Amino acid sequence: MNSGSGIQELMAAETRASQIVADARLARGDRMKQAKADAQELIDTYRAEKQDEFNNSVLAAGGSGGSASAKLQAETNNEIQIMQGLYSRNSQKAIDVLLSKCCEVSLEVPTARIRSTQKLYGKA
Repeated sequence: MNSGSGIQELMAAETRASQIVADARLARGDRMKQAKADAQELIDTYRAEKQDEFNNSVLAAGGSGGSASAKLQAETNNEIQIMQGLYSRNSQKAIDVLLSKCCEVSLEVPTARIRSTQKLYGKA
């Protein structure tokens, strides 16, 4: 019976060892997840600091970024108004030109067409 109890002890020890290894794997996974979360928090903090530094340098170098944008918007609106004025002044002229080209049909047959037709049908 001594050998039977020895085998039982070995089996129990193996079970305890596999349980210890499984617990160690779970603990390692938890530590990895925590390390990843901590690293992401550090990255976010660093990114926010650098963004603030950038914003401050932009404001210091160019005044307020909003005034440049407002100036550009005003110039764009001015150009749009100029183009709309040109359109309203020239739209009727453009319509008249298109209608004149479409409605004025010349009924004269060009001489080159007459010659080519005569050559084609053998009449000279």
